Amino acid sequence: MIGENRIEKKFEQLEERNKAGLVTFLTAGDPDPNTAQEILNGLPAAGADIIELGMPFSDPMADGPAIQLANLRSLANGMTLQKTLDQVATFRTLDNETPIVLMGYYNPIHYYGTQRFIDAAIEAGVDGLIIVDLPPEEDEELCHPSMTAGLNWIRLATPTANDERLAKILKNSSGFVYYVSITGITGTHSAQHSDTNEAVARIRKQTDLPIAVGFGIKTVDHVASTAAVADAAVVGSALINTIEEGLTAQLPKSEIVKNLHTFVAELAKGTARDR
Repeated sequence: MIGENRIEKKFEQLEERNKAGLVTFLTAGDPDPNTAQEILNGLPAAGADIIELGMPFSDPMADGPAIQLANLRSLANGMTLQKTLDQVATFRTLDNETPIVLMGYYNPIHYYGTQRFIDAAIEAGVDGLIIVDLPPEEDEELCHPSMTAGLNWIRLATPTANDERLAKILKNSSGFVYYVSITGITGTHSAQHSDTNEAVARIRKQTDLPIAVGFGIKTVDHVASTAAVADAAVVGSALINTIEEGLTAQLPKSEIVKNLHTFVAELAKGTARDR
């Protein structure tokens, strides 16, 4: 199971180095396909341990304004699910070690064809899926066939999930657990550190999977506080804001790429547990 091996190997390496992982989220094709490919290709060297790539969708209901705009920019520039898979395949010609997880909504996958998508994702070099609008009650749709084929199925756990619900969420999960540290949409506010500590401890009682914490993580200090209790920190909206700020300032695309990679490198400094 190639996908599982990449993710498992990454977390084993991180543990050996006494550091947490930095998971970077970007929307595929943002701000345009060529620039997005350049950004994607340079993320590991900048300090990203795992890459989450958003599959562009016209109605990303769980995402805040920054990611919604990124989806619109991407779609306006002709990005599709197939082109997203193509970007992963291109990345894999340069890097066969960094895990890539596709994150998004079921509608584009259903339209593409479920089994066709699973086969194409594996062929491209995708390691796992996070599909935010498919709860455990819908596992037959995509979860079961994905895991059977060798793709990790990564669940979102939220602050509102009680222990019974958490057990259902974790039942068919692999790769890692993504703990959403706030209620509401992405990119709005940050969680209280004490609340995150308590939630991570509660999840650890029910699973041996690594736990990544996301939503509201915007600075190196946020990454550092997350690294103290979780196995990885997920940063998304703050990265996409960097792209948007560069576009607003009409910076050359090469400068936007450089600024984003510089920001990732700064965030990565917070992953060392002995800093």
